[in-house]
Amino acid sequence: MTNTLNKTIYLKATKADVWAFLTDPDKLAMWFHKPKVALAQGDAYAMYGTTSGDKLMWGDVVAANPHDYLEYTFTIAPMGDAVSTVKWTLEDVAGGTRLSLVHEGLPATEEAFGLTLALDKGWEGHFADLRKALHDD
Repeated sequence: MTNTLNKTIYLKATKADVWAFLTDPDKLAMWFHKPKVALAQGDAYAMYGTTSGDKLMWGDVVAANPHDYLEYTFTIAPMGDAVSTVKWTLEDVAGGTRLSLVHEGLPATEEAFGLTLALDKGWEGHFADLRKALHDD
């Protein structure tokens, strides 16, 4: 059994602009973590802390359909050998883009519930930073 996080936000930006913030290293660094190269289907990736330079997460890009859908495996040190999956869906809406996140495959044990809570809170903070970066608030 696993836990799944589901989040959706609305952004005042085109799907192409949002896509760039999901895949381009310099734009990712503005709201999330920074990979050394752009995320591309079939490639392994690692993301590093923008201030620490420490490797924070890693995995493989499973699907990258520009401006519509991005999926990658997701591992962080506190997960041990467990691997989860992050799926991003971008949809046009009047005035901008609806961005949906599904982060699935998180351990569902009582011992791992703290990790689920931390990731849930982390995504909320990252979404706020993404909105700020895109909206230039």
